[in-house]
Amino acid sequence: MPTRVRAAVMTRPGAIEVREFPYPHPEEPGALLLRMVLAGICGTDKHTFKGENVQYAGTEAQSTTPFPIIPGHENLGVIAELGPDGGRRREFYGRDLKEGDRLVMCPDVICGRCWYCRQVHGYPWCENVRGYGNAFSTSEPPSLFGGWAENMYILPNAFVYLVPAGIPDEIAVLAEPFAVAYALDEAQASGAALGAGFAAGDTVVVQGVGPLGLCCVVKARILGAGEIVATDLSDFRLAMARDFSADHTLNARRTERQERIEYVRRLTGGRGADLVVGCTNDSRAFTEGLEMLRKGGTYIELGNFVDTGPTTINLHRHIVAKNARIIGVTNHPFTKYDASLKVFEKYGGQFPFARMVTHRYPLGEAEAAMRKSLEEDSLKVVIDPWAETQG
Repeated sequence: MPTRVRAAVMTRPGAIEVREFPYPHPEEPGALLLRMVLAGICGTDKHTFKGENVQYAGTEAQSTTPFPIIPGHENLGVIAELGPDGGRRREFYGRDLKEGDRLVMCPDVICGRCWYCRQVHGYPWCENVRGYGNAFSTSEPPSLFGGWAENMYILPNAFVYLVPAGIPDEIAVLAEPFAVAYALDEAQASGAALGAGFAAGDTVVVQGVGPLGLCCVVKARILGAGEIVATDLSDFRLAMARDFSADHTLNARRTERQERIEYVRRLTGGRGADLVVGCTNDSRAFTEGLEMLRKGGTYIELGNFVDTGPTTINLHRHIVAKNARIIGVTNHPFTKYDASLKVFEKYGGQFPFARMVTHRYPLGEAEAAMRKSLEEDSLKVVIDPWAETQG
């Protein structure tokens, strides 16, 4: 039985080092200990590394990263130990758990008692929400609250989900970002009766086609989108977007803003896109997306989970005159992990999901992994905590 656990710790913005922690046997009823398999690097991790650390700004849940932390909230692991009542521990959908089961998790731990927990079903709008890989300092025992580690401690009130045997590890680790893409279902459900985007056959623009943007391209296609336009700074990512069913691609580095807006308008008979999805992690793209939008269209902002600063909009031109519907997404529905995993099973032959994982790094190279994730020739970069041990 191991006595120590290695983990990659972000000690401050721009600095990651490997540290060791005591091996924590789960002693709380309902707790679990996972042996980590893979952990993805998310856009939020990149923001944290760059020093953009304020989350849920202006709400009851506003927080600042409590360094040092173990990052990693896109997590796949295997149950190494169950707590003392392990025979009664179940995953989110009510299935019994046992040692050796492969799990993904919702990183957001909610209180279940506040106004939002009792009024808003499915989304972690909790006033007291705490996120794995973001909100737990290593100074808080048992420290292992992030996926960039050999083992991760799962609190009794954290939601976990069984992974079907047929889904490869490099696809299962994408469950969390794919759950975020369920915002497109919200746009479809709320807009259909009003003629607001989007419905089957509609034109969709996805701004930024990193891993989250690619998940949105897939979701738009599954939901029946007509033309899908992808924009990005990277030819590598735009080529991948085409492989994931995008019909048109625009490199934002080699085209002008107005050129891109006019391209979308020409494609739609002068109207503009029915739905625009912002996944750039850059607030400056927001007004460009609104300019691409038709009257009565819908804009979903997915890409600024941390405070990246202000941007300027013209309320009349961009919102009022257009009757624009804007959906801001903070987090993802914890009810949609099973649905995401089923999409991977159902559409695995249509979309090359495994190709989203472009780079794997061992735990000892976590900082190099982070820096690679910031480069334009990467998509999903993952940490394999046991790669060094495996040789």
